[in-house]
Amino acid sequence: MGKPQRRFGKKFEAEAVRLVETSGRTQREIAEDLGIGLSTLRRWLDKRRERDLEAPPPERQEDLAVEVNRLRRENEILRQER
Repeated sequence: MGKPQRRFGKKFEAEAVRLVETSGRTQREIAEDLGIGLSTLRRWLDKRRERDLEAPPPERQEDLAVEVNRLRRENEILRQER
């Protein structure tokens, strides 16, 4: 039989992701320190990235809008060249 699944709260998950993003330590080190599996930590990071892509924080929305406009202009130039 496998190990019983442990449940972690949303605050714990958010803090683990914050540590990865701000501490400068490796994911493996953080996972070991927190007593969680590396795959669990990576799954939480993937969830955060997906959520940020779907609804970026307000400070990134302006940057994304500028990038989208730049890419549209570039696309138009490439279409005309083709």
